[in-house]
Amino acid sequence: MRTRRAQAGDVEALTALAHRAKAFWGYDNAFLAACRDGLTVSPATLRRGETWLAETSDGRLLGFFDLRLWGRRAEIVSLFVDPCTHKSGLGRRLWAKAEERALALGAAMIAVDSDPHAVGFYERMGLAHAGRVPSETIPGRYLPRLIRAL
Repeated sequence: MRTRRAQAGDVEALTALAHRAKAFWGYDNAFLAACRDGLTVSPATLRRGETWLAETSDGRLLGFFDLRLWGRRAEIVSLFVDPCTHKSGLGRRLWAKAEERALALGAAMIAVDSDPHAVGFYERMGLAHAGRVPSETIPGRYLPRLIRAL
């Protein structure tokens, strides 16, 4: 596996992976349709922060993360792995890369607004609960916010 910064030519594959990864959790079609725009990766997404991907040596996409920096706070806007890689350690390796980049950018803490299905993963990465925030895509839905000092 190798990691690299995502490029404009990667956005379709990143978007498809985000949709597959979200659908893995059994959400119904109405929920997935409501999330469609929020899961779409565009060239503008790549310009807003740092999007890194993991791929095989022959270029097959395995996962990615989107990291943004606000002052000394880094935020993981998204972190998705191909469902066929669950429990392989890929998420942990992507998380390590995200932390590496956050530190290089001068962040003192890292945060994520997590899908409820991913909370256990972020807890294993050392993040702690810090409340909840309203979903940007589903009215009335709240997401757990997790944080950790770097």
